[in-house]
Amino acid sequence: MRTKISLALCSVTLAFMMNACSSTPKPLYEYGEYNDAYYASKKSPTEESMLELQKAMQEAIEKSDQSSSGRVAPGMYANLGYLYLKANKPAEAIASFEKEKALYPESAHFMDRMIKKVQVAQGASK
Repeated sequence: MRTKISLALCSVTLAFMMNACSSTPKPLYEYGEYNDAYYASKKSPTEESMLELQKAMQEAIEKSDQSSSGRVAPGMYANLGYLYLKANKPAEAIASFEKEKALYPESAHFMDRMIKKVQVAQGASK
């Protein structure tokens, strides 16, 4: 009787362990090709590599909107906003900074400062 209980307990434990090992956890955020594009943009910072980085970030944001988590990685909108700012697209930059602030309230102070700097620069250029 004891052997049967031990055998049953071992088989249940083994089944549990095999199930736990076979299922891979879902990633918390969707990064897509962002990591490779970021590395390429830092390795050789050309206009083309920056456009590839921007495209990779936009695709990662779109994928995260469609994924089960529905969350964009922290800093993704802020980084995209910075790229827009460097490309002289202040309206898109502010929109990205606002999205970062809405999604991650802990970034509000920094995003507000960035938005204010963009607005001041826009006022100076008019």
